[in-house]
Amino acid sequence: MDARYSADQYASALRNLLPRGRAWSRDSTGVQASVLAGLAKSSEAVDSGAMSLLADAFPATAVFLLPQWEQVLGLPDPCAGISPTLQARQAQAAARFANVGGQTVEFFQAFAQTLGYQVEIVECAPFRMGQSHMGSQLGDHDWSHVWRVISDKGIDLVSFRMGRSGMGEPLESWGSAVLECELNQWKPAHTLIVFELPAGG
Repeated sequence: MDARYSADQYASALRNLLPRGRAWSRDSTGVQASVLAGLAKSSEAVDSGAMSLLADAFPATAVFLLPQWEQVLGLPDPCAGISPTLQARQAQAAARFANVGGQTVEFFQAFAQTLGYQVEIVECAPFRMGQSHMGSQLGDHDWSHVWRVISDKGIDLVSFRMGRSGMGEPLESWGSAVLECELNQWKPAHTLIVFELPAGG
């Protein structure tokens, strides 16, 4: 994480804080300036570390403290595979952290969006004469406990991003294993989710 102020800016501030007098030269090329420039590098490093800790205050941007966030949130789990990307780990930790629970379609759509997916949810129902129409899916009363999650396959694609991805991660990765695993963990126990791609996808 970049520091808010550079070493040169810290060195300039230190020179301006020197007492007045012949012994305290404000010359930017003297011996005293070289000593202050060395001290300024430490200030820049501390500044950068502080900015990194601020970024780690929330799991969606955490890097150094991400393992601690994951430990508290019960992660990592098999959902993300054996070597998930940094972005996927951050998204999953943020989704777990922000999740307050719910049973509505809107809740599951918002939860999926936190994980990085745009989904449409369709609640299924058994076919009933006089109520269902032509083209409706045929099914018995068990369909009352089924809901379909239609995920835009383009959202499943995760691209490498400077500052958000780690060394050794692929330039692009895709798949909805995290979405499927997380929704199956939070769904009502008596229901079954069918995951689909959009028509023509």
